[in-house]
Amino acid sequence: MTSHERLLATINRQPVDRIPVDVWLTPEVLASLMAHLGEQDEYALYRKLGVDKIAWVFPGYGSDKFDPNASDGHDLWGVPTHRVQSGLATYQEFGEGPLARYDSPAQLDSYTLWPDPAGFEYAAARQQAQRAREFGFATIGPWISHFEIYCHMRGMENALVDVIAEPEFLDAGLDRIEAVQTRMLERYLTELGDLIDIVFISDDMGTQESQLISTPAYVRHLKPRLRRWVELVHRHGKKVLFHTDGAARPFVPHLIDCGIDLLNPIQHICPGMDRAGLKRDFGSQVVFHGGVENQQVLPFGTVDDVRREVITCLETLGAGGGYIPSSCHNIQAGTPPENVIAMIETVHAWKG
Repeated sequence: MTSHERLLATINRQPVDRIPVDVWLTPEVLASLMAHLGEQDEYALYRKLGVDKIAWVFPGYGSDKFDPNASDGHDLWGVPTHRVQSGLATYQEFGEGPLARYDSPAQLDSYTLWPDPAGFEYAAARQQAQRAREFGFATIGPWISHFEIYCHMRGMENALVDVIAEPEFLDAGLDRIEAVQTRMLERYLTELGDLIDIVFISDDMGTQESQLISTPAYVRHLKPRLRRWVELVHRHGKKVLFHTDGAARPFVPHLIDCGIDLLNPIQHICPGMDRAGLKRDFGSQVVFHGGVENQQVLPFGTVDDVRREVITCLETLGAGGGYIPSSCHNIQAGTPPENVIAMIETVHAWKG
């Protein structure tokens, strides 16, 4: 089977020749793996490693290409950005949200930097998807979000206060954020057609310790919006991967009720995210993607630690199928290449 066939069969709960394995890499780890294995091409690296890569495909905005790790002074929503060096890693940080000082929904009409849906460009994304297909890979894109973008535009503190104290403002902002991305998503799915397999929807609903917002607030403000997007994606015959970090278990039944197909990244060190419990309660309804711990085990553990972690994921999240092993979010700068390779090889060797 090709990686593409293996991944789609896993998502559809059909027989596979082996369990697929994906990786999410920061640019620093990608560079270290290329140096370690003597490869200059990202897709060639994945093929050499035996990774069933789900290749990212982003439309540009006002340019041919989009790099989610870098913006030129501001993102497409007008949020100021700057790059921060922290140890071996470089991150994009956000400045003050451009809607931070607004106090009335009516003011949102005067904001001049709402993205123009006509400003997205798809030709380069189509070429990128075609190249991924040449390597036998599945594809995922674009990156769309409701509350994450709202938090960037409004500022985290204001956004969380709005959930409780300014629900009308919250809904008005979310309406605009949803409308722009819905039009882009419809065009994206039409332009790329069979070259895209999975749509990536991201809204982090958990912290390391608890929910970010209450379940009733999620059901009121965000669940109907997610349902509309999932229904749109399914009308185009594509799958939905929903990404939420942290202690997000109370939201999982609602995500499944909206119709998501895959849940990522399964940050199992957080309260309520026990792997066996998630598999027991939701494993027949959603495919899990991720799970391999990347805050301690992958960056700081031994090769044997990594192997044990992967085997535990396979025994729990992978019991009976419906699991795509991958790092629990992006593998961070400084992670030894040997640990990344151990994760991949452990999946390849699994006979369970």
